[in-house]
Amino acid sequence: MTEKRRLSTNVPGDFYVNSACIDCDTCRQLAPGSFSEIGGYSAVTRQPESEDEVRRAFQALLACPTAAIGSERKEGLAAAMDDFPLRLHENVYYCGFTSAKSFGGSSYFIQRPEGNWLIDAPRWIPALVRKFEEMGGIDTIFLTHRDDIADAAQYAERFGAKRIIHEAERSAQPDAEHFVQGTDPIDWDGDFRIVPVPGHTKGHIVLLYRETYLFTGDHLAWDRHTQELEAFDDYCWYSWPEQTASMERLAGESFEWVLPGHGERVRLPRSEMAAAMERLVRRMKG
Repeated sequence: MTEKRRLSTNVPGDFYVNSACIDCDTCRQLAPGSFSEIGGYSAVTRQPESEDEVRRAFQALLACPTAAIGSERKEGLAAAMDDFPLRLHENVYYCGFTSAKSFGGSSYFIQRPEGNWLIDAPRWIPALVRKFEEMGGIDTIFLTHRDDIADAAQYAERFGAKRIIHEAERSAQPDAEHFVQGTDPIDWDGDFRIVPVPGHTKGHIVLLYRETYLFTGDHLAWDRHTQELEAFDDYCWYSWPEQTASMERLAGESFEWVLPGHGERVRLPRSEMAAAMERLVRRMKG
């Protein structure tokens, strides 16, 4: 096994990134004041100073899928672990504890009286399992596509949860309880709308919750540099023309939040989100 080495691009101090980094962007999302990308890796470019910055750096350390972040200090680590799942807004949470199996893909948790939902899956962490138990367990696991499944089967078995995935992705979860067919949207359980968006993979699906929160998997994300919505043509495994057509159909839905598996999360007013979607579709067609 290759020894993990502390990267020379880190500034001196307690926190650092080592050579196990896969440049998944998780740390830069959670603690953008401390982590940056340099030469295809993340690095600590500014040591955290305030209590909030230290807390965020520890959250990044815990969420890293390859244990590529280290710290000489330990005070504050336990408190950061207890932060997950991390509340984003209302009853919607970010799970953290990303998995190398899904290249650091984000997963989310919705707490609701009718039954909690997990969108894609984090890695199996007993502390996170206990938190899910305290919050009412997991009733349904929605899987956007084959790439970001991580330890979904373990969570399904532990909580007796039913899994939803598209038929075209069946080989990734052959014993799932529900398989989506075709490309027509499906209204589900009152609060949810399942929208098939083939392109990144043949059976990619996204989930719209309360016509507000769109969980997009690898179909759609926010680019912090351009300040625009983006799709990843260089990571399109099935069909870019299909993904473009899927994006155009998705632009007909109304939502405020984009919560992706990979890429930045964003909330915009509905009118601004609709305009951003229109611009993205034009770029994809162009």
